[in-house]
Order: sequence, then C-alpha cells, then structure tokens
Amino acid sequence: MVGNNEPVTLASAVGDQEQVVPKSSTDSSRERSGIAFPYSDLSVGLQVVRAIHEHAGSSCAPDQLAAWMGQNVRSGAFAAKLSVARIFGLIETERGVVRLTDIGRRIVDPSSEQAARVDAFLKVPLYKAVYDKYRGYTLPPAAALEREMAALGVSPKQTDKARQAFERSAEQSGFFAAGRDRLVMPAIGQRPETKPLEEPPTPEDQRIPPGGNGSGSGGAKPPALHPFVQGLLDTLPKPETDWPSADRAKWLQTAANIFDLIYKGGDGGIIVQAARAERSPRPGD
Repeated sequence: MVGNNEPVTLASAVGDQEQVVPKSSTDSSRERSGIAFPYSDLSVGLQVVRAIHEHAGSSCAPDQLAAWMGQNVRSGAFAAKLSVARIFGLIETERGVVRLTDIGRRIVDPSSEQAARVDAFLKVPLYKAVYDKYRGYTLPPAAALEREMAALGVSPKQTDKARQAFERSAEQSGFFAAGRDRLVMPAIGQRPETKPLEEPPTPEDQRIPPGGNGSGSGGAKPPALHPFVQGLLDTLPKPETDWPSADRAKWLQTAANIFDLIYKGGDGGIIVQAARAERSPRPGD
C-alpha cells in the first residue's frame, strides 16, 4: 500500500505515475498523507524484484509477475506489493510492463547490493525527510517520531504503520548498524578488484638470446641481477668515451669487492692495479 488512505488497485499500481494527494482541509472524512511512504518494508519490495530477476531478467507483464509470486493479478495484495517496490524506486511501470530500475538491478547484484539498499531507503520521500532532519542526531522515541512524521505530512491515523515500516526498512538497509536510536549512513566498501591475468609472453620475449642455442631454459628471461652488480654496471662510461686506466682499475677493484661480498667460495681477496702495458687488441686488429 502507499502512504495515503485510498485503496490500492492494480490500475494505480501499474499506472504511469504514483499520486499522493495532500490532505484536504475541507474533507475530514478522507484523510490523505501529503508525503509518500510504504506500509510494508523494503523486504516486500525485494520479493517483487527477485521474482522479475529470476524469471525474466529485467521486465515482464503484471500477470506473469503475479503468477511467479503466487498472487492473483487482480488482488489488492499484489497491487500493494507493486506499490511498495515502486516507492522504493525498485521498479517502474509503463504501458502494462513492469521493469526493474537501476536500483532494482543493482540490489540483486551482490557486489552492489548494499549501496542499492541505501539508495532504495533514501528514495522514499518520508524516509529521506527523516534522515535529513535527524542526520547526526539521535532519533526521538516512537511516539515523538510519529508526531514528527505527522508534521512531515503523514496522516495521523497512519503514523504507527509508517513508523514501523520505517524502522524495519532502516534495519534492512544498514542505517541502524550503530544503534536503533540514530540513522547512520552505512559504509559502502568496494570489493577488491580481481588480479588481472598475466599476459602471455610475446614472440619478442620468447626469442633466443644472442649466443644461445635454444637448449636448456630456451627463451626464458635471465634472472635479475643483484642490486650491487646492477648499480656497478650503471656506472660504466658510454662506449667511445675517455676512461683513464686508473679509473678502470678502481671500477674493477670495486667489482672484485662486490663479488667477495655476494658470492661464496673465494680463496682470497683480489687486488686490481693499473700498470703500463700494451693495449688490449681490439676486434679487427
């Protein structure tokens, strides 16, 4: 049922637009609420969503939905369930078709269900008004909360049902996680992303390195160098540049010291000295 005192019919539940008429000061016998709210909680709306999702995916005809839910398509109970789902923003109806909204599709997806429940709760005009007014504050006791709802537009004869549905829906949406005396926006965590699969090696990676014969490890990449060795190699001067013999000796001595540090089995330290000698033969000599 919706938040007014009019009977819910299939025509109103599957109509183009839900209408909530403010209370009339001239007609005291027909008190209507001036703000929309459901008489049932969010779980009732979820029954409608799950029936559509499980049997049709995203949309269906009302008679199909009624059959899947074990309802009579012309009954007030079925029309009331549709109205509840509509007020929570879970479905939309147009030209005899019941269709899941974005919230409705997300609420049946485990990865987005909690966020969708929050959106559905705040989609209800009465619930959004109460949340905005008491955000950061404790809620008043039941009787005072009902008077507050009446001030927001709920018919005085309907405040008890409105409050009970509100409290159950707040619990189902996670707003009472910090206690039933206050509405706290649930923390919506994101699921960790799935680790991407490693890309298969390209032909460039699988080629045989120069000097290799394709045996043994084949095209496997060589193991990473020790940081000390890599750092030493990074200090090599560019080819065809001047590099005095004394500096070469220092570089080679540093290499020897690093080898003593990171390798086992050395019989003793290596000393490198620069000495005048004939230059080493170069390729082509």
